[in-house]
Amino acid sequence: MTGTGLVVLTTFLASAVEGIEMVTIVLGVAATRGWRSALIGVAAGFAILAVTVAVLGAALTALPIGPLRVLVGTVLLLFGLQWYRKGIARVAAHGLAGYQSHLDEEEPVPERGLDWVAFTLAFKGVLLEGLEVAFIVVTFGASAGRLGPAIAAGTAAVVLIGAVGFAVRGLVSRIPRSLLQLIVGTMLTSFGTFWALEGLGVDWPQSDLDIALLLAFFALAALGFIGLERRPLAASLEAAGR
Repeated sequence: MTGTGLVVLTTFLASAVEGIEMVTIVLGVAATRGWRSALIGVAAGFAILAVTVAVLGAALTALPIGPLRVLVGTVLLLFGLQWYRKGIARVAAHGLAGYQSHLDEEEPVPERGLDWVAFTLAFKGVLLEGLEVAFIVVTFGASAGRLGPAIAAGTAAVVLIGAVGFAVRGLVSRIPRSLLQLIVGTMLTSFGTFWALEGLGVDWPQSDLDIALLLAFFALAALGFIGLERRPLAASLEAAGR
């Protein structure tokens, strides 16, 4: 493989990993809170990202990403834990088919105007992951003297992953609301934990692969909490039936 081919392949694969994280957050938030505000957040995130890349260029590598990871991770963690808790309670009380047709009264989604929850989560996810992709492109491309091919590879990876996410949006929208909220809460909690701790200097042994371990941990914890929640509910139903 030529030097250019190696740069293109490496940049594409690394950017695709970040793109998957970006699209996962946007897809989950949009399916839960609504597409309009989430897509506005995506557009705003890419706009700020484009300006940042245009102004800083190769100097992006000197930008301190740690504080941004802490900020974004904390925001995702705060919202994620709320949805995680409510998803557990809903699944325990109503099963996986609960809350398919209406929204929780505690979490009203504006019929008009901007839903700032969806906007903020989508905006921050796109901005952070977009900066990660920009760092990858600049680092791999500039070091090998092939910045043009690296930019093309990074852009292609984000566009491809984004297209896949857009194609499966219908399937995601059919997931029952109780299960969807639990899934999105688990994802946001996992990403938030990963980014916040990474921004604080924690060195994850497997890098981004440790997100999968966090997802598994929080998913298993959710199953355990659902079991605990169902015990008193089952006892109450049994007592009421006597």
